[in-house]
Amino acid sequence: MKYLFSFCSIAALFAALTACNSNAAKAPEKKEVCISDTISKMIRIDSVSEKAIDDELKLSGEVSFNENKVVKVFPVSSGQVLSVNTSLGNYVKAGQTLAVIRSADIAGNYADLSTAGNDIAIAKREMENAEHLFKNGIGSEKDYVQAKQAYEKAMTNATKIRSQISINGSGHTSANGTYVVTAPKSGYVVEKNVNPGQFIRNDNGQNLFTVGDTKDVWIWANVYESDIARVKEGYRAMVTTLAYPDTVFTGKVDKVNQILDPQTKVMKIRIVLPNNNGQLKPEMFANITIENKEGKRAVVIPSSALVSEDGKSYVVVYHDKCNLQIKEVQVLKTSGDAIYLKSGLQKGEQLISNQPLLFYRQLQEMQETK
Repeated sequence: MKYLFSFCSIAALFAALTACNSNAAKAPEKKEVCISDTISKMIRIDSVSEKAIDDELKLSGEVSFNENKVVKVFPVSSGQVLSVNTSLGNYVKAGQTLAVIRSADIAGNYADLSTAGNDIAIAKREMENAEHLFKNGIGSEKDYVQAKQAYEKAMTNATKIRSQISINGSGHTSANGTYVVTAPKSGYVVEKNVNPGQFIRNDNGQNLFTVGDTKDVWIWANVYESDIARVKEGYRAMVTTLAYPDTVFTGKVDKVNQILDPQTKVMKIRIVLPNNNGQLKPEMFANITIENKEGKRAVVIPSSALVSEDGKSYVVVYHDKCNLQIKEVQVLKTSGDAIYLKSGLQKGEQLISNQPLLFYRQLQEMQETK
């Protein structure tokens, strides 16, 4: 353990600490280390506390889209891509053109609609003629009913074709078979799987684009079976990436899957992270540390209060200005600037938590001269 102090501070501290011992020449029966008022302003005295032990679990995972904030854009019909009007990473507004596609199916729908319109006109004339003949006693009622049914059938067929065109995006299609693919929402193009001239099918499950925002992202982490009990929803998670190893992204465990992957034997947990500056990109590898503070409790001291010597650990306990004591402690765990102890101290005791090595040395020298 390294201790860095200014030369002046050390000199002043030793001078103050030895002041009591200089008087010991006159009264050798009483040796003690006392802290002057000046030195008391330079040191920090902390009370020993007790808290839940931080149980840290190290996991690996990857960055993913927040699926609740992205929309995948699929082709409504098979055809050939005439043009692509955006690029990966571009910001687009809702309704903005992403691509134009020519489809034989859509052209066929419009042709069918035109034919259906002609059929309606013919069926309507025949129905009106049959009605006129029937009302004048020339034609039969049967002929009139059949003509009326033929007209209604033609109308139904036209309605069906219009519905099909509407499903294919009637506002973005034309009779020549082209249809315009538009952005369903404002956001960034985070995925692009189409190029000009490409033939696409609407039955292979492949999306053309994915549009969404990445203001927050998901981290999917892998938890092995032996560690499942150490993870719960709401636990704090700290994430680092290869791209930004010195940046720690903080979030919470949002979801714990209830099934294990049959191949890898791991359980997936999801962590939600804010990503306002856009540093986190989908598919990035991530290192995750999960904090569990629900475990057993232990006495905790600041790491600056610990003195290590010959493989053992010590602290300087403060009773009063002229009553300092060295105590050996057993370290249980170190977590950041906190040290959890197995034994050696009780909750509520006070100890010197900065520059303890100087007091430790002075107390040792005093004990050796007794």
